[in-house]
Amino acid sequence: MKTSAVFSAVLSLLSLASAAGSDKGSSKSTLPSTFKPPQVFKNANLVHVISVEKNYVKENINVVVENIDKKVQDEYYLPFTADQISRLGGVEVKDRKDTSAGPFVAENVEFDPESDTQYLRIRLPKPLAPGAQQTLGISYYILKAYSPLPAAIKQEEAQFLTYTFSAYVPSVYTTSKQKTEVKFPSANIPDYTKLPGSGDIKEFPQKQGSKLTYGPFDEKPAGAYEPIRVRFEFNRPVTHVARLERDIEVSHWGGNVAFEERYTLYHRGANLSSLFNRVKWQQSQYYQQGNTHALKELKFPLRVGSVDPYYTDVIGNVSTSRFRSNKREASLEIKPRYPVFGGWKYPFTIGWNSDAKNFLRKTVTGGFVLNVPFLEGPKQNEGVEYEQVEIRVILPEGAENVKYVTSIPTQSIIYANVEIHKTFLDTIGRTALVIKARNLVDDFRDRDLVVSYDYPLSASLRKPFIVFSSIIAFFVAVWLVGNIELKFASTASVSKK
Repeated sequence: MKTSAVFSAVLSLLSLASAAGSDKGSSKSTLPSTFKPPQVFKNANLVHVISVEKNYVKENINVVVENIDKKVQDEYYLPFTADQISRLGGVEVKDRKDTSAGPFVAENVEFDPESDTQYLRIRLPKPLAPGAQQTLGISYYILKAYSPLPAAIKQEEAQFLTYTFSAYVPSVYTTSKQKTEVKFPSANIPDYTKLPGSGDIKEFPQKQGSKLTYGPFDEKPAGAYEPIRVRFEFNRPVTHVARLERDIEVSHWGGNVAFEERYTLYHRGANLSSLFNRVKWQQSQYYQQGNTHALKELKFPLRVGSVDPYYTDVIGNVSTSRFRSNKREASLEIKPRYPVFGGWKYPFTIGWNSDAKNFLRKTVTGGFVLNVPFLEGPKQNEGVEYEQVEIRVILPEGAENVKYVTSIPTQSIIYANVEIHKTFLDTIGRTALVIKARNLVDDFRDRDLVVSYDYPLSASLRKPFIVFSSIIAFFVAVWLVGNIELKFASTASVSKK
């Protein structure tokens, strides 16, 4: 009874999901070219936290928003440049004091395609009354954010990256008080912009270990900008997946769920200033104990029960991999054919199988619910960023009434539709849910993708019937061909006639 109740609740949630069997476009709306965000809010207090600890930038804005208008307001705007908005993803908003408040809807709005300023609109779950305040926690990621300096280094040298941002949070509203904290992977920060201090602080930033703090700053007007550039050591791979194609194929007759992931991977770090030297590489691995900015290994934590892994690239099967599986964990560790340095590309494919009972359940109404991770991928200390992600959930032939819900931020999902995927022994083709997303990072690993669908008995019997009919037709054809008289009559037989 408990299981039935759980699946009934899941189905009721899925029935409210916005995506079913129709197209879902980019989370973007268009406003008039004369649009300017109304000055109805004030940032009473703001703390901006920038993390460059991984090979993507994560920003958190904790802000106390105050309605200074005479009417209730429910739309808060954040400005970005056109370049930033194209690399922005994973936007999530919550109430810092009331975690149950929501949902907050964040979407890109475009008012002038030629303008360098674009906006992210945040819709509050409840309109804010005049004079009232609300504490917002806004988090997002920016991909392809760094530039290596120097741009080319020797393979044994340390790698340094630069990042440019504003000491003041770009805002369309007046900010009464704010500060910006920047977190680094290490305390080795040789260069950073310095600003005049205020009060008892003579100079900004204040450095504490691997953190820089700019501020606190007094009231700043809307649009205030103060460029800051930091240069820091990042002796790790800058792993960028330009495209990930992830197929999840469900087989009811085989009781199996097959996973396959195709990666187009780049290293966006510093290039090599000279040709790669294999001898120096082997020496560095011995003396430096593996401390390098080259990508030499990827680790994929898989769900318990995963079996039959494979690892290939454009040449063929790659044997430099190790798979471990037990009752508590499953892990696939792979090594590229060569260490991947800055500017290099490495496309590869991995796949594995799992028992369908680990992901698939049947509901009391006769339908099915599939619960799989939206994104798995490698888990690296330096992080992994994904520019384009395409998920295909290939369901049995004849599956219908497909719905889905996911905990991935809606701002990152740009397309969702139910299509037809044709493969061997199919008649009308298999039902496939295709979801496209952009600008995701490995922080979203293991976020759920829940798919519900109906699978009628007639559809489940279609393939066995086709196979059986084909075999019968084949034997009948063989029997008919065998009864055809192909030999010529003898001369004696013809004379008697």
